[in-house]
Amino acid sequence: MRFTFSDSMTRSEYLPSLVTAAESAGYHGFAIPDSIGYPQHSDAVYPYTADGDRGFLEGKEFMEPFVLAAYLGAITRRIRFNTFVVKFAVRSPVLAAKEAFSVATLTGNRLRLGVGIGSSPYPDDYLMAGVDPAHKGARLDEAIDIFRGLESGQFFEFHGRFYDVPSMKVCPVPTHPIPLLIGGHSEAALRRAATKADGWMHAGGPNDMLESMLGKLQAFRAEAGKSNEPFEIHAASPDGRSVDGCKRLEDLGVTDVIVGFRNPDTKGEDPQRLEDKVAKLERFAETVIAKVNP
Repeated sequence: MRFTFSDSMTRSEYLPSLVTAAESAGYHGFAIPDSIGYPQHSDAVYPYTADGDRGFLEGKEFMEPFVLAAYLGAITRRIRFNTFVVKFAVRSPVLAAKEAFSVATLTGNRLRLGVGIGSSPYPDDYLMAGVDPAHKGARLDEAIDIFRGLESGQFFEFHGRFYDVPSMKVCPVPTHPIPLLIGGHSEAALRRAATKADGWMHAGGPNDMLESMLGKLQAFRAEAGKSNEPFEIHAASPDGRSVDGCKRLEDLGVTDVIVGFRNPDTKGEDPQRLEDKVAKLERFAETVIAKVNP
């Protein structure tokens, strides 16, 4: 079982200390979130709060994921960087691939690329980037195909519904393929993960919902003839807080547990002190990680 530390929307000056503390404590991964900006005016409803308000995002720091992964990679040696998740269809797939390949090369293949379409029906990141928010899933499918084609390091071209890429190659490409993980709880996201990716990222919620989604994943993988291929499952589950809970998750097929020690969806600046964050992540490593992975 592997463990990823997540502390989304905290102060940027805390990040170097947090990643080095997590690496020293035995965490395998460090989660890096993605958000383009905060719109002054929007009538979109945020799906993960009770009242649909996403005002907690205002004023929160989000570093560009590939820049942050390269920066943190320069001060660490082992820990992996898991984007959780990059809104891939907002970006040019060629430029996003170039950025990801560069990070993987600079960090010694320590990038796990979690991608998704973003919270539906939340279109604002697309509108701010000048991208039509319609057909986000279809855009992501094409972007994944372009990413995989360019990753070969050979000449590649693509002519699709949304993207047209002339025959080209990029250099460098990573010495090992970048694990591509799909985030999202919809049936379309689960099918996309099962058929086009190396794993799936769970964003949290009750365990019965997680079990239901894992069942669908297994069915989609079997349907695609991929049941025996390696597949990562990253889960943000309450069960991940205890040794017994981690064993239950492992029995369900979970490979990576995502843990954080505060609720980031609160308005205003992160009130938790750096010293408290480090103490909490170290205590979890001593009481859970060391016992799950003796």
